[in-house]
Amino acid sequence: MIVFDLRCGAGHVFEAWFGSSADYASQRERALVACPLCGDTAVDKAVMAPNVAAKGNRRADNAPAAGKPDPRQLMAAIAEAQAKMLQGSQWVGVAFADKARAMHLGEEAHAPIHGQASIDEARALIDEGVPVAPLPLPVVPPEQRN
Repeated sequence: MIVFDLRCGAGHVFEAWFGSSADYASQRERALVACPLCGDTAVDKAVMAPNVAAKGNRRADNAPAAGKPDPRQLMAAIAEAQAKMLQGSQWVGVAFADKARAMHLGEEAHAPIHGQASIDEARALIDEGVPVAPLPLPVVPPEQRN
């Protein structure tokens, strides 16, 4: 996973995790990356300060500072919880919005599904009363999992 500092058109800076730079570029082009504060999809990489260890501030074990949670452990815990949530759920990819809408309207049998939707598609589903919820981490098709 790669973490990027991102900035929206309104100036909000936030972190986002992606499997690769290509994943970020693909999701950004499809308006799948949005500011968590305002929902703006006009997102670019923010200028980041490099994380360089200087003599005297390096910890021998490369562990997080005392009293602060290790971000790697937090991400692993979130990923594990999300994997449990998705057990028994079918990946429908970019057809998510259409499938969720069809289930809501009774055109298809109800079933647990997950997939991809743009911010606009998700907003339209919510406006129509379709019960949807975002996942904490990006989800990739089963064939792309590590």
